[in-house]
Amino acid sequence: MLQEVSSPSPSKPRAERRIAVRLPITVRGRDVSGTNFEEETSSENLCRGGAAFVTRFDVAIGSDLEICIPKSQFGARRKEKEVDFATQGRVVHVRNADGGDNKLVGVQFMGKRFRRLFQPETGA
Repeated sequence: MLQEVSSPSPSKPRAERRIAVRLPITVRGRDVSGTNFEEETSSENLCRGGAAFVTRFDVAIGSDLEICIPKSQFGARRKEKEVDFATQGRVVHVRNADGGDNKLVGVQFMGKRFRRLFQPETGA
């Protein structure tokens, strides 16, 4: 089920509505110690301009990450040939995800924006 996600801060509302949706994501970047990493994880929420995901790596606010969502996860539309969605993301927030070592990381897409729209499911 897709759900709308509220803004992390009431004083700074999101520019776009994020939808709670789990899609596989590959994230590449540098952690706070400067070590390169690559991790396969999944989105917690997503909109055209950003995403949030859980990672085991410590990343700093303001750092840049490469984000890739495989095309098989959002499907080919009609006869258009779709390629994997890949863009740069800037870390805008980091929080503890589960009381353990995992972090919930929010990124703003700095390159291409995600073109796929997700409609929240409504009860009939």
